[in-house]
Amino acid sequence: MITLTDNGAEKVREFLSKQSSGVDTAGLRVGVRGGGCSGFQYALAFDVERDGDSVFESHGIRLLVDGQSMPYVSGAQVDYVDGLQGAGFQVNNPNVIAACGCGSSFRVADEEEVSAV
Repeated sequence: MITLTDNGAEKVREFLSKQSSGVDTAGLRVGVRGGGCSGFQYALAFDVERDGDSVFESHGIRLLVDGQSMPYVSGAQVDYVDGLQGAGFQVNNPNVIAACGCGSSFRVADEEEVSAV
């Protein structure tokens, strides 16, 4: 399961209202791709549901996760932060055991057991 914080949901709703597709048909895709100094990076995008997606709802917002990304982000919470280092979405992920200094990539404990993304 993936969830949104109150701030995260508010910002997703704001962005989706500006898109051509509304909250009813689109959602926030939470994915993972290989890269970065720690091995994986998050890929967040506004998208529509695709075959094979796991779909979760949090604060009335649809969260879409492809099958390959699900083991890496299961249990994560997506927040929106606005601080001294800038503003943007932040993923609080209980599966992460190490992250790079800049916070843009991460490593999980069982990455050898999970198929490559």
